[in-house]
Amino acid sequence: MTKKDFYEVLGVSKSASATEIKSAYRNMAKKCHPDLHPNDKQAEVQFKEITEAYEVLSDSQKKAAYDQYGHAAFEGGASGFGGNPFAGGFSGGFGGGFSDFFEEVFNGFMGGRARPQENDMRIRGNDVRYDLTISLKEAFSGVKKKIDINTFVPCEKCAGKGGENIEKCSTCGGSGRVRRQNGFFMMESACPACNGSGHVITKPCSECRGTGRIKQKQTLEVSVPAGVDTGVRMRLAGKGEAGLNGGENGDLYIFITVEEGKLFTRHETNLYCSVPISMTMATLGGSIQIPTIDGGSEKETIKIHAGTQSGTQVKIKGRGMPVMRGSARGDLYVTLNVEIPTNLTKRQKELLEEFDAEDTGKSTPKTSTFWENIKKIFEDFV
Repeated sequence: MTKKDFYEVLGVSKSASATEIKSAYRNMAKKCHPDLHPNDKQAEVQFKEITEAYEVLSDSQKKAAYDQYGHAAFEGGASGFGGNPFAGGFSGGFGGGFSDFFEEVFNGFMGGRARPQENDMRIRGNDVRYDLTISLKEAFSGVKKKIDINTFVPCEKCAGKGGENIEKCSTCGGSGRVRRQNGFFMMESACPACNGSGHVITKPCSECRGTGRIKQKQTLEVSVPAGVDTGVRMRLAGKGEAGLNGGENGDLYIFITVEEGKLFTRHETNLYCSVPISMTMATLGGSIQIPTIDGGSEKETIKIHAGTQSGTQVKIKGRGMPVMRGSARGDLYVTLNVEIPTNLTKRQKELLEEFDAEDTGKSTPKTSTFWENIKKIFEDFV
């Protein structure tokens, strides 16, 4: 069968730098590594292809030979390539710098945990995510919430051991890994006999069936700090899934969403609200009281100056949201919207008509100036 072009396999051009080649291999290897797809033959074949391509293209000498002669550079009796120093295959395994790179890719991909040493079968439990929605008021004051999560916990019946008569796996010798030669490459994967644990249980626990853990609902109390905002992630160490074979528990991550308030909207630590005021109050002045997010009977008095225009914004310092785990607070911005009266009585209409008849334009300078400008514009066209 004709081999695929190594550049096409990695999805890079012939002019790609060593860094680009390494990055392409890293991304593809994460997706199709056999340990992540234990029963996927296609993924195994693809991983072999990209690994072979990377070993050639990451080596300057092999890459130069490949660029000149193609796949023939690594076949016995390659025509025109004096002696073919690569005809004997590659390193026969993942040795040297390539091995270091291999470990770097997959240790980092699996959460930064070191590969277990032989006879150390402890496996850390998975992390768990929980999405928690709270109100704006709860975000202001902080709150304690009880949450229910379904996760793996240690089996009580076997104390997390999985059963009795635990013996070293004869297939992998207790390492949890098996190697197999495939052409030029030595492939390593989890042992199929013990699923990578390194041991077998001849009398598995009837409750957990040898896994050492069971899925169970847990109720936890979460303390959400004041000032929290949407997108904040809280970590509860050791509250994730139980580990295997005595391994440590994973962590629980709480992702916070804060609902919009009915009166207030939020931007970072500042709060915003709109308040309607009457036309007469906007004209004559006065004062209003508005509730604050602090709650209770506490209110803030706002002075309305005579002649206040609709859309005027008033800043109340220190009445916004608290800074998370800090003592400072944001500000409250109140927008005053002048409400035009409707359904006027006959007398109210008469009074407004009298007001309009006596208006000389000085009470509404912006309006007068606007129409004067319009008049001049039309005069210019005449």
